[in-house]
Amino acid sequence: MWLLQCLNIFFFVFHSGLMMLNVFGWLARRTLRLNLITQLLTLFSWSIMGIGHGFGYCICTDWHWRVREAMGIHDQARTYVQLLVSNVTGWLPPVDLTSTITGLVFFSCLIASLVLNIRVSRQGIPTKRQNANL
Repeated sequence: MWLLQCLNIFFFVFHSGLMMLNVFGWLARRTLRLNLITQLLTLFSWSIMGIGHGFGYCICTDWHWRVREAMGIHDQARTYVQLLVSNVTGWLPPVDLTSTITGLVFFSCLIASLVLNIRVSRQGIPTKRQNANL
């Protein structure tokens, strides 16, 4: 049971951190490329992996749900954002609302990241690794 509790905590920390990177990582040049990579991986999970599971499928959520079910926790939340909002506020928002807001925020941040990554690559600004070689 202690392993499941550790995994539950791990997924809360990891998944929430990944979400924060997806939303805010494009704001700092240092995390810009990593942000684009994690956003594209998220989009892959939502769309390509979602072909077999339904659009919006998140592998992190799936694995976290499995851990929580093994712990005997059966959440009413259908999405990870619903679970976070419910845990923080006690209110379980409608799935349509959370999915819409999540999608709008994600795709807005993805567009911002794409634009900034293209701008940085076109300007030929050296990356941190290239600076270290100078």
